Amino acid sequence: MKIFPAIDIKDKKCVRLVKGNFDNKTEYEMSPVEQARKYKDYGFKNLHIVDLDGALTGKTVNLDIIREILTKFDLKIEIGGGIRNFESIKKYTDAGVEKVILGSAAIKDKNFLKEACKKFPDKIALGLDAKNGYLSVSGWKENSNQLTLDYLKEVNDYGASRLIYTDIDRDGMKQSPNFEETSKVSNTSNCPVIISGGVSSIDDIKKARDLGNKNIEGIIVGKAIYDGDIKLDELVKELDA
Repeated sequence: MKIFPAIDIKDKKCVRLVKGNFDNKTEYEMSPVEQARKYKDYGFKNLHIVDLDGALTGKTVNLDIIREILTKFDLKIEIGGGIRNFESIKKYTDAGVEKVILGSAAIKDKNFLKEACKKFPDKIALGLDAKNGYLSVSGWKENSNQLTLDYLKEVNDYGASRLIYTDIDRDGMKQSPNFEETSKVSNTSNCPVIISGGVSSIDDIKKARDLGNKNIEGIIVGKAIYDGDIKLDELVKELDA
């Protein structure tokens, strides 16, 4: 089970949002680069990064920070947030990012997802963010009126190499992930799935592992780390469990 500590970047700072709401955010003192250093020092190998400025503008606003993290630390990074064209994908892959996450752009335009998977083989992750079973887009402000599983079945053969499934109602709430829905997604998906949204304790990590679902590749941990609910020395032990 891969563990992805999360870094959300807004205005060059680490922040956490509640249910993706930009008006309900907590800023943290440590810079994204220092936070990445901390994760590296503890022994983590993977990072989940969201460029919230990018999500709002559709541009690679914090590319310089991502490059600095990649240059300084040997970490495998998946990056998301407002990636809406091939140029942005190329900037990130050229910088050395392991996976580029396509969300709203892929949901609004399935052909963009298909072409991206062809142009950047093994580099595209599909980010599916759902509320009550329906996909949300545009920074979670819009309901796409598409059922998650219906959409997934349509694009399952396009060649995405990873799927990140987030239950929006759980995100930032520390109420445990939606394991039931994630299991449905992973049982449908042709590619490995990452659990996202709501991790509250080490028990959630253990429960994810105990699902025994071979198609679940890992889990993202964010707010619970920043708020001290999960200690990094405890979390890193789960890498080797």
